Amino acid sequence: MHVIGTAGHVDHGKSTLVEALTGIDPDRLREEKERGMTIDLGFAWLELPSGNETSIVDVPGHERFVNNMLAGVGGIDLALLVVAADESVMPQTREHLAILDLLRIERGLVAVTKKDLVDEDWLSLVVADVEDLLKGTTLEGSPVVTVSATTRDGLPELVGTIDRLLQEAGPRKDLGRPRLPIDRAFTMSGFGTVVTGTLIDGRLEAGQEVELVLGGTTTRVRGLQTHRRKLEEATPGSRVAVNLSGVSPDRINRGEVLTVPGWLRPSSAMDVRLSVIPDAPRPVRHNMFVTVHTGSSEVLAQVRLLEGDPAEVGETTWAQLKLSEPLAIMKGDYFVIRSNRATLGGGNIVDPRPRRHRRRHAPILERLAVMEMGSEREILLKSIELSEPGEFRALVNRANLDPADAGAELEAMVSEGAAVALGKKKIGPGVLLYTAAGWAAVSDRARKALEDYYREHPLRKGEPKEEFRSRMGMTPSVFNAVFARLQEEGVAVEDGTMVRLPDRERKLTGAQQEAADAYLARLEAGRFSPPTDAEIGPEILNLLADDGQVVKVSENVVFSASVYQEMVERIRTHIAERGEITVAEVRDLFDTSRKYALALMDHLDHQRITRRVGDARVLR
Repeated sequence: MHVIGTAGHVDHGKSTLVEALTGIDPDRLREEKERGMTIDLGFAWLELPSGNETSIVDVPGHERFVNNMLAGVGGIDLALLVVAADESVMPQTREHLAILDLLRIERGLVAVTKKDLVDEDWLSLVVADVEDLLKGTTLEGSPVVTVSATTRDGLPELVGTIDRLLQEAGPRKDLGRPRLPIDRAFTMSGFGTVVTGTLIDGRLEAGQEVELVLGGTTTRVRGLQTHRRKLEEATPGSRVAVNLSGVSPDRINRGEVLTVPGWLRPSSAMDVRLSVIPDAPRPVRHNMFVTVHTGSSEVLAQVRLLEGDPAEVGETTWAQLKLSEPLAIMKGDYFVIRSNRATLGGGNIVDPRPRRHRRRHAPILERLAVMEMGSEREILLKSIELSEPGEFRALVNRANLDPADAGAELEAMVSEGAAVALGKKKIGPGVLLYTAAGWAAVSDRARKALEDYYREHPLRKGEPKEEFRSRMGMTPSVFNAVFARLQEEGVAVEDGTMVRLPDRERKLTGAQQEAADAYLARLEAGRFSPPTDAEIGPEILNLLADDGQVVKVSENVVFSASVYQEMVERIRTHIAERGEITVAEVRDLFDTSRKYALALMDHLDHQRITRRVGDARVLR
């Protein structure tokens, strides 16, 4: 299925030609019929000699309604530029052609209408004017067919040319990510809410759960139609009407995008390659406000020029557009900017989720050039750099690549050492990726973070794991994947609740060793009633505990390791023989005070050696 979009000056006979071709009047509004002028988008369809059907989007030609024209022309496969023989090329002819050129519509033809109103010499001049007009645009060399909708002269040739061009076009790409930029939302009696648009990048199925991206509403497809025929599945390139359940059309505006849930998020800025058209009435200046048209949407935006200022007429430059309202956009989408009812320029979106950039910054400009024109590998590497670590689905969406192709390329990059994958063995959803340089930086940062911690706490064995995560500045899910890889590579070691370097060595100074030896001697001398007021630094005490020389059973009670083991064994024996032990019995067993007995038993409960039952303890 393909879509044709008309273009051309007001009163040049676009709607009349569509009706002559299809038998369908595309003007659906009462005002359009009364005024004889198309105001909003009209729709029809045509069965071609090949047996294929094509949709036709008829757009308004008046300069006041170019915004409506832009809402319908974005998803077309073939442009049908209409020029009236009695008037030849007019202002909106040039503007519509400039828009088609900015949107990179590369397949088209020109219908010179009203041939019955002029003689052959004049008609030849008009055809020559049209061919000259197309030079230097994406439609250069396109067929020009002269027709009369009134006498039907030339219509068979026009239909045959359309059929041939669409057969050459081939099918639309299917990336498994359907997007339907909505150009109409209305209520149909007996059905409820219906939205229409041109489907791109994937398929929609009846019964499928879908999402309105900008509104954040999840709904379900009740039914699908194309050309008033019910469908179970709509394919990319179709003009499709979607019947939605549980949502009011009042909540759906033109520019909304319908898709499957969970992958497309609204963007409030976009990095673009901006071309100012040769016929623009003025240059584009830094911080200028313009209207941005992309897909079926139209929003106000501020232009941030990243190179020179201004961008002169006919010039192409890098820019960032800061949007007044979020848009559901993708890399590779095309856009047009207008101001004061005049088209200024447009181009393609290179990054739909950018940060704010420094102006005239060479590395930024180089990165944008790669994102626009680089190979799949180069684009994936840059996409990873922008979001390290990049999750597979987010990377594929940002780069707007086929998931299977991107997965194969990333597998090759990982095997060749150009990228590092964390998590699952096979590249796919959930896998986090770094560039090789990015991962080296993470590894260095982890080592430096632990070394910095050791400088602050020279006698500690390691850093608490959660504190290390905070120092690394990572979310728990990212940290877990990163830390697993750090352990695999021997950069860091998990030691209980601590993280340490594998070659960590701690050494007491002479004075510290003397203090430690004196403290240990006092513990041994105190046996089951060790001193609780011994002056020992907390760092030295932690080191002695880490090395297994002492056991800290409470904030103030510390036993030497040998005494602690003796006490534990005697308590185990007592319980084994008598079934239980009380705090008073512990006190009497070791001829100590209740303070020590209670601290020891609480500690053993915590260590899951004993369990409290009433006033006694039993073995676990």
